[in-house]
Amino acid sequence: MESTLIGFPIETVIVFVVLAVAALLIDLLAHRGDKAISLKSAALWSLFWVATALGFAAFLYVHHGKEVASLFVTGYALEKVLSVDNLFVMMAIFAWFKVPDGYRHRVLYWGIIGAIVFRAIFVAIGAGLLMLGPWVEMLFAVIVAWTAVMMLRAGDDDDEIEDYSDHLANRLVRRFFPVWPKLAGNRFLLSSQEVSAELEKPENKGFAFTVKKGARYATPLLLCVAVVELSDVMFAFDSVPAVIAVSREPLIVYSAMMFAILGLRTLYFVLEALRKYLVHLEKAVIVLLFFIAFKLGLNATDHLWHHGYGISATTSLYVVLGVLALGILASVLFPGKEAPADDSRG
Repeated sequence: MESTLIGFPIETVIVFVVLAVAALLIDLLAHRGDKAISLKSAALWSLFWVATALGFAAFLYVHHGKEVASLFVTGYALEKVLSVDNLFVMMAIFAWFKVPDGYRHRVLYWGIIGAIVFRAIFVAIGAGLLMLGPWVEMLFAVIVAWTAVMMLRAGDDDDEIEDYSDHLANRLVRRFFPVWPKLAGNRFLLSSQEVSAELEKPENKGFAFTVKKGARYATPLLLCVAVVELSDVMFAFDSVPAVIAVSREPLIVYSAMMFAILGLRTLYFVLEALRKYLVHLEKAVIVLLFFIAFKLGLNATDHLWHHGYGISATTSLYVVLGVLALGILASVLFPGKEAPADDSRG
């Protein structure tokens, strides 16, 4: 693990915040409607987010040197690759809740906002825990390795549709709000008057539903957001230790994760369109998780027994990019049996 010290230089923090907020506002203004995002548009926006991250990397290179810029790019690439599995889970969630394509960007927006907040909390906690000594790194290594093992074991169950009706987030929302079981446009909450108005619509004639006066009703879209948020929090337990393996510097870790997360909404639509072709990409994620667990374990044992072995930031970057490239190449060369025929879902 690299320990290049930069702290929180005010100029760097300002550039990071301005870049991130400006790019987020541009994206938000460009996707104000509820239209489905095409593959071409999603691909172009994904390139925009990558260019924004590389722009910040160039700033780090000029102001803090090659090593810091390399650590940032490594953390960014790692978070981006590890997010693939999380995006596949989101696809399953959207399918179960029957969320139309036009509303998915809206749900993902709130998912990203939650991720920004919770990543900050987890990075602060993780960086603080690492100060307790190398045994914490060993614990992080075990967590990351266990995640890889669980992904390996679940590899044959990818086609099974999980039931989210009993999901913890679903139950929590239902504890505080009664639920109107049908989508009402892009609304998350409805008043009792609005639910009554929904019942008057021709398509809901004869639908048995008792309206409580003064109550606020959650829609399936809010249930979906809650499940996405909690799923991302669980994902953070794995991804934060993995990215912290790159550097102990909170600013490097958090900025790398943020630029990766800010581009996840458009990356989602790219992956959704290409999922049936990228059949070996998840295997690349598993390999990287084992690599990060090894890197964490190697660093921890060096602190304990001073064997002198470690993996540099440059080597880590090459491994991350190389494994990602191999996963994509393997998907092209060995597409799998179901790739050509599965055109039923968009």
